[in-house]
Amino acid sequence: MNRIITLSLVAATLLFTACGEKTDEKTAKAVESTKTAAHDIAEASKAAANKAIEAAKKASAEAKIAADKVLEATKEAADKAMEEAKEAVEKTGDAVSAATAAAAASLANNTGKEAYAKCAGCHGVDGKTKALGKSAEIAGKTKDEILTMLKAYKAGTRDVTGMGMLMKTQVSPMDDATIEAVAEYISTLK
Repeated sequence: MNRIITLSLVAATLLFTACGEKTDEKTAKAVESTKTAAHDIAEASKAAANKAIEAAKKASAEAKIAADKVLEATKEAADKAMEEAKEAVEKTGDAVSAATAAAAASLANNTGKEAYAKCAGCHGVDGKTKALGKSAEIAGKTKDEILTMLKAYKAGTRDVTGMGMLMKTQVSPMDDATIEAVAEYISTLK
């Protein structure tokens, strides 16, 4: 607003001067005063603009620092959440694996126990009976020992006490999964 007034005064002064009218001392003082006022206004505007620029730079720097802090905090929170999620997935995965293994073992044990029912006639329910009074007790043997024996009987390559053919006919109908389940079940008999 002050600028417009100042420019208007300068323009009016120049008009009077340009029209050939004599400038008296008052007009000269007015022109000089107007020039001084215009200069002062320009300097004040320049100073105000510089202050505004400095304030904007300071506010911008503070905003950047605050934004950086927020960004860092967000990144840390995201990293922590990601780590917790990984741990939860690992725990869940471990729990699922354990549950799956337990379910498989339980199923194998049930299948093994059911398949062992036809063996119990000769070996006893607890695996401690000597089959037909000839074989050794099977209770207390490891799963690997039982697997080796059953596979050999199925292949017809084992005949310890003359029972090879009888055992072959008992084991031949079993698939590998059933043999595995029976061996697992027998290994639990103590």
